[in-house]
Amino acid sequence: MDKPLLIERRSRDLGGGFIVGRVLPHRTCRMVGPFVFFDHMGPLDLAPGIPRSLDIKPHPHIGLSTVTYLYKGAITHRDSVGSEQEIQPGEVNWMVAGRGITHSERLEYARAHGALMEGIQTWVALPDEFEETDPAFYHYQGSTQLPEYTEDGVVGRLIAGSAEGLSAGVKIHSPLFYLHWIMQAGARRSLGTEYSERAIYVAQGRVELDGDALGIGQMLVVQPGAAIQIEALEPSVVMLLGGEPIGPRYIDWNFVSSSKERLEQAKEDWRRQRMKLPVGDDQEFIKLPD
Repeated sequence: MDKPLLIERRSRDLGGGFIVGRVLPHRTCRMVGPFVFFDHMGPLDLAPGIPRSLDIKPHPHIGLSTVTYLYKGAITHRDSVGSEQEIQPGEVNWMVAGRGITHSERLEYARAHGALMEGIQTWVALPDEFEETDPAFYHYQGSTQLPEYTEDGVVGRLIAGSAEGLSAGVKIHSPLFYLHWIMQAGARRSLGTEYSERAIYVAQGRVELDGDALGIGQMLVVQPGAAIQIEALEPSVVMLLGGEPIGPRYIDWNFVSSSKERLEQAKEDWRRQRMKLPVGDDQEFIKLPD
């Protein structure tokens, strides 16, 4: 890559009116390190009694880990290995799909109380040797698992991997980093050069990177080895992510694999209902798209 690449989020409806801003994959950039998918969920103001059509009904995954991180609101996760977990702001739900898992994401808290929903969901592709690993689910919270720091107008949290001299307690399968910065206006901080693939996404506010402005809903994929100075032009929320490449990946619907044949097998398994539905949420599911 000869120069930084700018990606604008695109609006997508996950079904029933739950709108996200999709950033990755993009026609100009399929992955950043192992990160193969990036959705900015919301912000969505939900009133008490919202319809169940807004929920994400049971659906399958293979070959990846889903990473859910919230700024506001709450989501109830259930999956086929028996996990049930409500995620709150600042916490991480990390689901390893491996050879196959199904899960649902329900807006039960918002349905009961109303909520402003906002967060990020990413997919981290698994390296070849872990693509068919056993499915698993992990929930992480608190500064011992997700290290935090406050320096020079920046409040940081390490969501996964290693960066800034810190390591998160999150189980990962390849070298990566994933950071959440809350920046005061005028705050400055640099992004290190440890990883060969890196990106910056502005979830709120506006920042400047070596003289170029970056606004809400924009991701900048930066050049390998280039030191990047980030300055907040106004109060901002910034996500930083990347890692080492694991090789090309194919994506078909909710499936990720290094093999097109494996994708076809997963689609046929779902079509023929050979994948177990989430425990406690097995009365409906999302059909395979045409």
